[in-house]
Amino acid sequence: MIITEKSNPNTINIDCASSLEIAQMINNEDLKVAQKINENLEPIAKAIDIISENFLVGGRLFYFGAGTSGRLGVLDASECPPTFSSEPDMVQGIIAGGDRALRFAIEGAEDSIDLAREDFAKIQATKNDTIVSISASGNANYVIEILKLAKEIGAKTIALTCNPNAKMSEFADVVICIETGAEAITGSTRMKAGTAQKMVLNMLTTGAMVKIGKVYKNLMIDVKPTNIKLKDRAARIVAEVAQVEKEVALNTLEENGYNLKEAVLQIKYGITFEKAQELLKEHNGILRKVFETSQQ
Repeated sequence: MIITEKSNPNTINIDCASSLEIAQMINNEDLKVAQKINENLEPIAKAIDIISENFLVGGRLFYFGAGTSGRLGVLDASECPPTFSSEPDMVQGIIAGGDRALRFAIEGAEDSIDLAREDFAKIQATKNDTIVSISASGNANYVIEILKLAKEIGAKTIALTCNPNAKMSEFADVVICIETGAEAITGSTRMKAGTAQKMVLNMLTTGAMVKIGKVYKNLMIDVKPTNIKLKDRAARIVAEVAQVEKEVALNTLEENGYNLKEAVLQIKYGITFEKAQELLKEHNGILRKVFETSQQ
């Protein structure tokens, strides 16, 4: 039996527990997730390296999954453009059954090899892309077929699962297996397994974006200010890095279209927006490298 399908002895009486006891039981199970992830930091780091190296040569990152796993991939991908100003196609989440599957269960989608082939054909993947299959059991035909197809074109493959005996592991360059064990509600992998997957996906995209210069120190230096809150954050970031008043930072951002890195360089070195762009281009968009070169 797949480990995520086993009954959990710690919650065997959850159906007659009080609301507080139910919350405690679920929380006690959730506390185990971070430790299990801690045991898998090395493969996670390998995956980050693969993704970031592919990004630097124009490659993309694709998440594939069904049900909860697919929804989590779509969620993580959709949050990259506003957080890192990445192009919409740089990180993409594909869920078996299409967009309708984000809200409704699509019968048979995770078992369909044909659907996997159709979805893989649509993305027109290349050997510079990274393909991540996400599945708690790791045995669904859809995610296995995706990895097989990716291997055929020479793309790097990553398997994210919670089952040490996952079949899809055979077709992955890196296997990230977070053994979260039996769920509080038997078989409900939207719980611990889903939490583990979300945490790992956060690490993969955040880590890769850090590696390619989308973060300076621990600041969102490439944030896309699409609302009042984010515009205020952008101004505070520029003010902190350039060591000026927030008003100065805000004025520069409004003039240059809210390009944070350029704004920092414009203020710090008294240069034009165009010159700031040139400096960033010379250093692959990594602000820290611009600073290091300028100080030499």
